[in-house]
Amino acid sequence: MSDPIEPSTSSSSTKDPALLIHPRREPFEHGLLPIPKLIFTDPTQTLIPLKQKLIEQSSSHRVNSAAISEVLQISIDHARLVLDTLASVLQSESDPLLKSKPDVVDEVGADVNDLVLFLYIQSYKKLLPRTHKDSAAVADVWPSTSAFDGYLSALSPLQLVRSNSRRFVPSQADEEAHQLSYLQKHLANIVSLLAEPVEGEGEESLVLTMEKFEHLGFLFYFGDKGSEGYHLGQYAPFFANSDPDMPAVPVPAAQVHDWVLQNIVSSLENISERISPKENGPPSSSDQDVPMADACTSTNKGSISVRGPSFIEGISKSSLIKQASDLKGSSVKVLNCHDSVIYILAPLRYATVYGCSDATIVLGAVGKAVRIEHCERVHVITAAKRICIANCRECMFFLGVNQRPLIVGDNHKLQVAPYNTFYGQLEEHMNEVGIDATINRWNEPLALGVVDPHDSLSHPAGVSDAQAESGSHLDPEQFTNFLIPNWYGGESEGSTKDNPFPLPDIYVASQHRNQNNLGEVKQLLREAPLEENKKRELSTALHVYFKDWLYASGNIRQLYCLQGE
Repeated sequence: MSDPIEPSTSSSSTKDPALLIHPRREPFEHGLLPIPKLIFTDPTQTLIPLKQKLIEQSSSHRVNSAAISEVLQISIDHARLVLDTLASVLQSESDPLLKSKPDVVDEVGADVNDLVLFLYIQSYKKLLPRTHKDSAAVADVWPSTSAFDGYLSALSPLQLVRSNSRRFVPSQADEEAHQLSYLQKHLANIVSLLAEPVEGEGEESLVLTMEKFEHLGFLFYFGDKGSEGYHLGQYAPFFANSDPDMPAVPVPAAQVHDWVLQNIVSSLENISERISPKENGPPSSSDQDVPMADACTSTNKGSISVRGPSFIEGISKSSLIKQASDLKGSSVKVLNCHDSVIYILAPLRYATVYGCSDATIVLGAVGKAVRIEHCERVHVITAAKRICIANCRECMFFLGVNQRPLIVGDNHKLQVAPYNTFYGQLEEHMNEVGIDATINRWNEPLALGVVDPHDSLSHPAGVSDAQAESGSHLDPEQFTNFLIPNWYGGESEGSTKDNPFPLPDIYVASQHRNQNNLGEVKQLLREAPLEENKKRELSTALHVYFKDWLYASGNIRQLYCLQGE
């Protein structure tokens, strides 16, 4: 274990990224559930007795969905959703919950300490979308009308999030500062949830053991390597150099609180110093909001952060391919892309698609969670552990997912279908991130509320209890396989030769019918009693219709990209 590093409040030392504390973004981005019974007006007063009740349910301090359902007074489906969601945002890869097969998750259960921290942050309110730097360009790209008379919102999902001022997804720095400020405000309560009284000295003398202190890693990390950064224990002066064979002496909770608080203040000061020059000068190469140029090949790079996810932003009327070697880190965000085809063929932990329209987006293998939000007329194809769909319209999802798709918010005309593609390294990537091809719950969507209580956007009155519109199953007659072009060279070599997810019988039968029909048409054309000049005219007409379809559908761009290779 490294030597203890004392935090410093001087501005010079806070410039070193390795000395800065950061909020773990995953619980705030993928761990918030719009279940009213999980959101407490006074989390501490409510969670302390609830924690005790949860502990009483198990001698191992781990609880299953039945115990969660009983103590929190929620349905068993919602309790299992809590377990699965918590597993997707845990910081400790060694936690047995992460390694459990779906059929034994309840036997393993969740650690009560992680669970109460997860429940505490359900009170978090997301940062409001901010005004986009180039509102005129956004106005030109995004659809201005999408009439759905009689629905809850008069605005489309894209219009709603941008509203009158063309609001936009907040920057990484804005969100990090917002999350740190929330944790700063609630730190005393959070520490008290993990602390325990000294025997014989009563509630006034609270301490934290090293094991309890490490649970704060659910919310914080040090360093510049994203959530794969350094554990808190490596930086805490009161637990550093502890003898692994001897339990570390518990530390006063007040001391832990003051040390974490001091680090939060230093990080907030550092963020403020980084943001100020950008607000007054031209954007730098490290600015997370620099839009990505139009692209046809993987040689174009998105805006990438060493600590955060890789960004693919502002792609319009283009095709783009990203492979594992093109990405830094294990998370990707696809933001505000329009009328494009985007392939991200890599093993990932997390993926977010936000504010896209009229696009096809292929996400390779996502081992933790995918979130699709504020999209219109987008086709998403992904193999993933879990997916959440929020505030989308007229979108189609071709899914290979191990958990039930979660649908929340104001959605309209969504369709779900089984996974429909492959690429050479797909099964290798799925194995790497822990996706089981024998389990596909694409057809079991779970719809929660229309209104997300974590969202600060306004909604019409009287819809707070309404359930989100779920997704309908794609008609098997309209199901087709999606072919990923083999235009990107050696990195695509792999053992996957077909879709690894078995198709339901009704979709297999439909495919066979379509293939037979196509074969019959080809045979009829070959055997048609036509003179050679008539056959040439027929062939020319078919090519013209096909070319018209290529232009009308936008697929002509992919042919140009192929020629460019």
